[in-house]
Amino acid sequence: MTQLPVKLEQKGKWISLKINLEEDKITIPGPVSVDIKIKDIDDLEEKKSILVINTKKSEKIKLASIPKVLNLLKRAVIMGCTAYRLSAYFMSPAVRGGVMVKNSKWEKGAIAVLKTGIWFVSKEQQICIPLNEVSGIEITKREVQGRESDVVQIEHIESDEVVTSFVLCPLTTLQILFNYLKDATKELDVSSGELDGTSAQVAMLVYSGMDTHAIENMLSISNKQIESIYDKLIEKGLVEVVLVRREVKLTTKGVRFVNESVKT
Repeated sequence: MTQLPVKLEQKGKWISLKINLEEDKITIPGPVSVDIKIKDIDDLEEKKSILVINTKKSEKIKLASIPKVLNLLKRAVIMGCTAYRLSAYFMSPAVRGGVMVKNSKWEKGAIAVLKTGIWFVSKEQQICIPLNEVSGIEITKREVQGRESDVVQIEHIESDEVVTSFVLCPLTTLQILFNYLKDATKELDVSSGELDGTSAQVAMLVYSGMDTHAIENMLSISNKQIESIYDKLIEKGLVEVVLVRREVKLTTKGVRFVNESVKT
């Protein structure tokens, strides 16, 4: 049993206490006084220095602490909770914004797929890729120890950049892992038939970094047309609004100001 100092959110307030971490459960003393079986945990989220633990009974526990304590908790939960899990080698992040990450290396550990995230766990770290940020999953080739090997490639968005991670596991389980990950992220899939050609072009141009005015000029469409396309893309969850452009007209006071300015 290991005692860990944490802060726990209780009725909107944070209280300091020491929880007991055992192989199969987490014991939280009074005023909460509850035992949480690790196998009953079905999701784990990390938000800065806060862990959010969710159980099958719809319990939600928020804990905050120093990184060393949180790492112990994360490892215990990820390796013992209800999740699809297998031993694997992983490299994460491997590529960021199209550039290889310096000192990126293969790590031996496990991959676990929970309700809201894909977790990579090794002796040194725990890395989470939120499922709603995954932009692509495929089986590809990667050079490992001087030879080409099949790996699962996972791409996700982080701080507006595309980040790539790789998972290496025995060929017998590689396809199973790929299928499981595709199924876990299927809600993000959009078939090509759901968008007309112009809408698909707009999505591609937004991805390339073009602003609204440049897209209008490129495709020779009006502002009203592109607003309609944006509405369609927003409805399907393909884009989000980051800036609202305002159209204005002069008031009587404004007209008077302009007229007076012209005279001077």
